[in-house]
Amino acid sequence: MSSSPAPALTVERSLFYPKDLTGNPVESSRPPTVVAMPAYNEEGYIAKTIVRARQYADIVLVVDDGSKDDTVPIARALGALVIQHEINRGYGGALQTIFDTARKIGAGELVIIDSDGQHDPRDIENLLRKLREGYDVVIGSRFLEGATGDIPAYRKVGMKVLDTATQYASELNITDSQSGFRAYGKRAIQTIQFGGNNMSAGSEILIQIGAHDLKVAEEPIRIRYDIENTSSLNPLFHGLSVLSAVVRLISYKEPIWFFGIPGLLLTTFGVFAGFTAFSEYYVTTRFPFTLFMISTLTLIMGMLLITSGLILNFLITVMSTSKSGDGQTPPK
Repeated sequence: MSSSPAPALTVERSLFYPKDLTGNPVESSRPPTVVAMPAYNEEGYIAKTIVRARQYADIVLVVDDGSKDDTVPIARALGALVIQHEINRGYGGALQTIFDTARKIGAGELVIIDSDGQHDPRDIENLLRKLREGYDVVIGSRFLEGATGDIPAYRKVGMKVLDTATQYASELNITDSQSGFRAYGKRAIQTIQFGGNNMSAGSEILIQIGAHDLKVAEEPIRIRYDIENTSSLNPLFHGLSVLSAVVRLISYKEPIWFFGIPGLLLTTFGVFAGFTAFSEYYVTTRFPFTLFMISTLTLIMGMLLITSGLILNFLITVMSTSKSGDGQTPPK
């Protein structure tokens, strides 16, 4: 098997560039185009993906996320720049390494594609063409006219739920928020940062794109769902995990609405239940203890939610003001 893993940020810069006949690195006059792919036990498909992606890239980057098979030696034999994680860090961790490495390389364009054969590398050309028209981010969409691939019905339903939640959080009008096939320009590469290692990283990126007013476009892509073992996660678990993360991100972005509206509804119900309880006691002289306890609990929960929303909104406002004072753009 391969030698000891190399940390992403300690790889020598000379390894990022192709070499001439004498073995010396050749650096282009323009920032390199990088095609990157996360990989975890993809020995069956990664060779074809690398070979087909190379014609569109100056550098093919493979971030191996703790594979136990021959993914790494195959990728290295085909001339890819391989960076290994000693342990599996998840999709978000692989993306973080990709973006960190792209910044270290000084990449002018970054295309991220799956290594499992689901994406067609021929679509890289279309994403790059759109990127070069002046967009900061181009998303490969499975739902635009011209896209091909028989997406299972249950996946479509889950994708639309996640699309709706992500669009609300990011304020971006896009058709495929969960697509992992994307192209990023220089501004996006420098802007995007990561806060977690899970599968919600794609949605987190879109929220950052919306917050920084990056220019976004979509391009139809080809997708395959007839390939076995393309994901180690149960689709339902994956969808619920991403949805919960997106909801959490929404709560950070709009705490007054997220906590305040449920809090107001609970408080209103509590007041109504309390009024009903005292009215019944006034008429019948029997005190409705159960109804009174329901009223008390809902009032407490409602007031706690409203207070939480106000406190979080205050903290976010203070943090945004502080970032703005440091010359950074506050999130919307």
